[in-house]
Amino acid sequence: MENIISNENVDILKVENAKKIIIDLQNELMSCLKDGCGPFLAAIYDSNNNLIAKCVNSVVKENCSNNHAEMNTIKLVQEKLKTYDLAPFNFKMYITAEPCMMCLGAIMWSGIKEIYYSVSSEDVEKITGFDEGFKPKWLEEFKKRGITVYGNIEADLGKNVLQEYVRLGNTIYKPSR
Repeated sequence: MENIISNENVDILKVENAKKIIIDLQNELMSCLKDGCGPFLAAIYDSNNNLIAKCVNSVVKENCSNNHAEMNTIKLVQEKLKTYDLAPFNFKMYITAEPCMMCLGAIMWSGIKEIYYSVSSEDVEKITGFDEGFKPKWLEEFKKRGITVYGNIEADLGKNVLQEYVRLGNTIYKPSR
């Protein structure tokens, strides 16, 4: 089963469900790249696999470093439900790449119970040059907090999307140092 990364014993049914969603997200993201969107997309689903919200990264379009796909999606759901605490809803987040350090904090504090991602931060940095941040032992820390993580799902497809983002000459945003 690929090189799935998880902080629990790998559940094949969870992985198979996540594959379908992540493939759809990667394909949708690929079609958005020409408009300068991305290169990340996140979606939140409920425990019955109903889509609650989905947002693309809009850092460049909106000139705001906080507007990562995960942050945008969490904000949309919290506004929709009029609550900062998403824990009672048992939501799952699916992401086209491993969350950066900022998004990990937002996911943890939002109350999302499970996350599934495609491309590792290491590969995101190699392909794009984005700085994903310092994230020591985050899988273990999420496990301590009851947050299930699965990663490296359909990673080759995700790498192709990131390579296309770069090929199109889209902005690699990061602060100048």
